[in-house]
Amino acid sequence: MREQILELERKALEELKDLTNKADTDAFKIKYLSKQGLITNLSRGMRDVPSEERPVVGELINKVKREIESRLALLETKYEEEALNEKLRSEKVDITEPSKGTAQGEIHPLHKIFTKLMDACVEMGFTVVTGPEVELDYYNFEALNVPKDHPARDMQDTFFLGGDLLMRTQTSSVQIRAMENMKPPLKIVSPGRTYRVDSDATHSPVFHQFEGLVIDENISMVDLKSMLTQLLKMLFGDDTKIRFRPSYFPFTEPSVEVDATCPMCKGAGCTRCKGTGLIELLGAGMVNPKVLENCGIDSNKYSGFAFGPGVDRLAMVAYKVPSIKNMFENDMKFLSQQNGEIR
Repeated sequence: MREQILELERKALEELKDLTNKADTDAFKIKYLSKQGLITNLSRGMRDVPSEERPVVGELINKVKREIESRLALLETKYEEEALNEKLRSEKVDITEPSKGTAQGEIHPLHKIFTKLMDACVEMGFTVVTGPEVELDYYNFEALNVPKDHPARDMQDTFFLGGDLLMRTQTSSVQIRAMENMKPPLKIVSPGRTYRVDSDATHSPVFHQFEGLVIDENISMVDLKSMLTQLLKMLFGDDTKIRFRPSYFPFTEPSVEVDATCPMCKGAGCTRCKGTGLIELLGAGMVNPKVLENCGIDSNKYSGFAFGPGVDRLAMVAYKVPSIKNMFENDMKFLSQQNGEIR
């Protein structure tokens, strides 16, 4: 058995000297070191070796195997270095040659809309605040005057994570946290991702909101209307017409939907605005006194208003996007389109 092992070692080392490329090395490895290889077959023959000789014979087999593996590893490293050097030579770039031109990237439509909104609101004196996307039921619903089993929860199909944890359905939860930790007067906006179980051409399970909140003494609907009119005209131009319609939200009272001149048809009427010349852009209203009291703010002394434009909706209108899903596909052709850009 010892002579057989040493003879196998001699033949293997001789063959190693003749290897010149990776393909031959792979074939050698299969021949000697695979599960059906010659070294493995030697190990299977140990059952025929007398028990007193097995430790010595086994150690010899392992020694031969380690020697072959060691030399093989050196060869493989050599071939890898040669392949890398060849690749570097073949892909070498002459940096002195004139440029062939490079494609210029585009800013994502959603980022553009966020930037426009934040720039406009910061100019008007708002502070930007953020909060967690995985939220507690209390901040997402209960503190906003939507207790458990309240019918208003049906308006927001929610991703629950177990217990009191959920994926926030609105950035209004950030406003609750701000009112708990900041004393009035407050003037904040809270941009970010939100989540609801919804998916069609105009809805996505992941979407974006940009909510604003103002809390101070003697705040009224006049302040809300004035501020939103100024904001929308900063975004769409001074000739933009604004319409306020009564609506319902559990955390504001009274509540309104805000429409503006359709950027697609400039008020003439089109399929996007269903021929009205106006398109719904956001919801707003006076903060419900119960919400203020839930946050420890005296509703007899302070009042406020909140508003929330849908960023995805603004982007779809501004860039003439047929489906909200286009916003999340990272299609370079789509991202390079600039039609309907907000000024």
